[in-house]
Order: sequence, then C-alpha cells, then structure tokens
Amino acid sequence: MPVPAEPYTFEQLVARARALAEAGPRQLLGIAGAPGAGKSTLAGRLVAALGATAALVPMDGFHLAEAELHRLGRHDRKGALDTFDGAGFVALMRRLRGARTDGDDEAVTAPAEPSVGDTVYAPEFRRELEESIAGAIAVPARVRLVVTEGNYLLVPAPPWGQLRGLLDQVWFLDLDARERLRRLTDRHIGFGRPPAEASARARGTDQVNADLIETTADRSDVVVRLVG
Repeated sequence: MPVPAEPYTFEQLVARARALAEAGPRQLLGIAGAPGAGKSTLAGRLVAALGATAALVPMDGFHLAEAELHRLGRHDRKGALDTFDGAGFVALMRRLRGARTDGDDEAVTAPAEPSVGDTVYAPEFRRELEESIAGAIAVPARVRLVVTEGNYLLVPAPPWGQLRGLLDQVWFLDLDARERLRRLTDRHIGFGRPPAEASARARGTDQVNADLIETTADRSDVVVRLVG
C-alpha cells in the first residue's frame, strides 16, 4: 500500500531542516525520490536557505565513469542502481557523520564530533561532462547539516542498506506521476536529446528505476508533497 504524502511548504521544510541541524553533532539529512521528483532543486534551496551551517553532497557524484560504464556494458542504463559506486558513497557518508558501524547494515554508533580543521572533500557530477570530478565539494568542520539527495538512499540491498542507519532523517519527495514524467522529459530535451528519445528514456529506463525507488518510500521518516 502506498505511503500517504504529507503536504509541506518550503518554509516548513526549512524549519524542519534547521531544527535537525541544531539537534546536536553534525546531522545528515537525505532526500530520496524518483527521477524528476525535484530532489536536487529542493536540496539546493534548503542549503541556500540555511547558509554556511549546511552543505550539499549529492549521490550523483558517485556515477561510474563513462569508460567504466562502457566496459561493463551498462552505459545504456546509466542511472540504474548498478551504475553507481554504492560502497564509495556509503563510505563518504560514514566519514561525514564521523561514526562507525558494528557490522549491522542498520546499526550505527553515536556520531562523533568532527575534528576542528577537518575538511571532507566529495565528488561532484558535472552534467556538461557526464563525469564526476573528485574533490569538487568541500565540507568544512563547521557544517552542522549535510544534505544529500539521490534516487537510492532507501534501497535495502547491500551496500545501500547501510545508508538508512547513517542518515539521521530521510525525506521521500513525492510528485504527481504525470508532472514528474513531464519534467523528466523536458530535462532530457534540455540535455540535448530529441523529444521522441527524451520521452522514451523517461518512460523506459527512468521508469524502471522509479518503480524500484517507489517501493522504498516506507523506509523514510516522512513522504513529502511540496505545496505552495
């Protein structure tokens, strides 16, 4: 049964994120959802509203390189679960949190205070290159809230299942299916795909990914429908 979405204004989400940032040692907030739901836009707006206390570290920085996708025969499915370095992403989230796991995918010890002067560097995916650039995102020790966004934050399969225990909150962003497909198609057109190819991609590979992602909504803290 689908998890009902709760309506939130952007201002309410900012207040919720700010409260999380003030909850104690560095907190990690995940924003999950299907392709085209608006995760990256919402995450970017939240971090901008919170200022220097927050930093954005998207999952997309862990796309496998183009050459590696071709070597593995997965390039035509770029964006699928197995086209990311999931273990690398989990390792970065653990480092950002400053915690250790005890071997259980869901169990994480209390987070340690980040050391003064420590800056963690994360990769950033550049769409104009279709590649990730290592060390492009700096997260200084002063950052109290790390916001990450991506399709697969709630997938229980290894190694992704470790993420739920590392993230203090995960919001699942919901959007009307027709509007989501329209946005996704327009995005592909904006990346240079012809309209027919863009539509086929949104309703093909992207929809296969979306079907998987929708099954993970019940592992979130809240399913959000942005209003206003």
